[in-house]
Amino acid sequence: MITQRLHLLFLLTAASFHFLCQYAASTVIVDSTSDFNPSATTFIRTSCNVTLYPGLCYSSLSPYHSAIQQNSAKLARVAIALTLTKAHRMASYLSGLSRDADYSTNSRAASALRDCFTNLGDAVDEIRGSLKQMRQLAITGAGSEQFRFQMSNVQTWMSAALTDEDTCTDGFDDLPERGVKTEVCDRMTYLKELTSNALALVNSYVNKEMR
Repeated sequence: MITQRLHLLFLLTAASFHFLCQYAASTVIVDSTSDFNPSATTFIRTSCNVTLYPGLCYSSLSPYHSAIQQNSAKLARVAIALTLTKAHRMASYLSGLSRDADYSTNSRAASALRDCFTNLGDAVDEIRGSLKQMRQLAITGAGSEQFRFQMSNVQTWMSAALTDEDTCTDGFDDLPERGVKTEVCDRMTYLKELTSNALALVNSYVNKEMR
């Protein structure tokens, strides 16, 4: 029964996650034919120094150097869009994990997966809202009251997403250090690091604009 309910939850949300993935991907448009831009990659590397995971920050964002150029707002927006795409992939992974495995004899694992998926869904909503706000900045302009309000929303939502991702793995604490726990927690660690980096880049951008 628990497994059936978990599968139903995944089926009901699969369509919305697919839409979110397409939405995120559409915000990161990279001209693959453009020449390598050393100034842009240097800008990305330097900007990533404010994050907790600068190596991951640079390796994940440098492929989009032609879209980012030397623009802090674009850097933060691409970081958020990339995080949203990876969050969708994590949800798809959880869906496949539940579909392929038999948790009828392990209710704790089923419950942990269900709770993780629910928290991840909340995180996706918050990251999506952050991305929407970032896309509206070109209209409002930096430094205005509206800008401060929008960026406050982005900071709040990205921070909440990081908390939800942390909570996602809490249900696995009592499970053995193997199998589903190791698989899910390792992948969630990667997503949490991306989210942390995106939040740090957002904070850095806000600090620059509010000086």
